[in-house]
Amino acid sequence: MRRLTMVLAAVAALSVPALARTQAPGSWTIDTNHSAAGFSVRHLLMSTVRGTLGPVKGTIEYDGTSIQSIKADVSIDVNGIDTGSQARDRDLRSADGLFETSKFPTATFKSTRVIAGTAGAFKLVGLLTIHGVTKEVTLDVEGPSPAIKQGPALRIGASATTTINRKDFGLSYNMMVEAAPAVSDEVKITIDVEATRRG
Repeated sequence: MRRLTMVLAAVAALSVPALARTQAPGSWTIDTNHSAAGFSVRHLLMSTVRGTLGPVKGTIEYDGTSIQSIKADVSIDVNGIDTGSQARDRDLRSADGLFETSKFPTATFKSTRVIAGTAGAFKLVGLLTIHGVTKEVTLDVEGPSPAIKQGPALRIGASATTTINRKDFGLSYNMMVEAAPAVSDEVKITIDVEATRRG
């Protein structure tokens, strides 16, 4: 019996480092099922068209205490665009449309630094790549939320917004309707993220 106990203890001791290697203490995985990315643009300078993109994936580095420890590496499926109109979505995905998703199916964001703000808010600066073009952008972030334990995992959440000029990313397609642009140059982007790690 003593020998069996010692064997089990040795197995457990070897197993813990292996499990630890699967996810570092400050590494969080974005929960695709509870995360989303959306955008809004002005149509004919009179109304706002809103849409969502496909699954959001990636990792967040956060020690659970200091926002200065936060790093984000996020990938968004642009091919999953949905504006509520199948015809418009096909146009946006097409080679003649804005996104040309056959060549550029994903958008990515990789943070480079944090700018501290008020309690519960900060700015996350990083490189946004859309349509094969990479530009530095600043996300206004609300969060991160306090961690909540659910089963074996801890969960945190945050929401980020930024506004880009689509032409900066080569999204230059447009048409004029009686001298008014069909789509505004400014596009507001929103990313809502829920991330998990083992508690």
